Amino acid sequence: MNPETPNHPDPKSVAPGEVEDLVDLNLDEVGEPDLQALADAAASEYKTQMVPEMDLAELGDESPDGERRVDLESALTEAEGQLGEMLKREAELMEQHRRLAADFNNFRNRVQRDIALAVEQAERRILLEMLPVLDNFDRGLGASYQDVETFRSGVELIRRQFLEALRRLNVEPLPLQVGDPFDALHAEALTTFSDPALADGAVAAIYERGFNLKGQLLRAARVVVNRLSDAEKS
Repeated sequence: MNPETPNHPDPKSVAPGEVEDLVDLNLDEVGEPDLQALADAAASEYKTQMVPEMDLAELGDESPDGERRVDLESALTEAEGQLGEMLKREAELMEQHRRLAADFNNFRNRVQRDIALAVEQAERRILLEMLPVLDNFDRGLGASYQDVETFRSGVELIRRQFLEALRRLNVEPLPLQVGDPFDALHAEALTTFSDPALADGAVAAIYERGFNLKGQLLRAARVVVNRLSDAEKS
């Protein structure tokens, strides 16, 4: 055998079934092989044999991402249902608010009418109480009197009738008399007067009588207050 010639097996001495396993290593005759291409081809063949094709749609339904998608769809459906209920409740509340506003407006109008009617009835009551007094004044002016005392008695009768009408309207005169101490809460001092027969600070004269309405001051009395000098006091 020639030492410079590579030791290649004789094709005639190789069994027929072993031809596919032989690799030609004579780089001088064939040239440098593409190792990357060989590696890619081997990997592709291995992947084709070991990893069969799978249905990605079925895989997606069984993956955690698929479960998360189902949960999100369920939450979205529930949220849409809650939103629908909230919108329905809002519509009911708006309708209730509209009805309450209408009822309040009707109530306010009714109260205003009742107040106006009450004021009108109170005015009518006062006038009906005063008209008989006016009638007696008209009769007194049309009558003839024999003397002044008879005329005075008629006027006194009308005055009592007028006071009785005021009493029915809950109006009472203040119990203030000449000689009573001056009370600034129920009386107004118009001026002063000096009368030694009266105490200092007493009511010397009543110019206008005061009145109470249902226990509250309606009009203060207007009076003259007695003021004594230092000599008169001593």
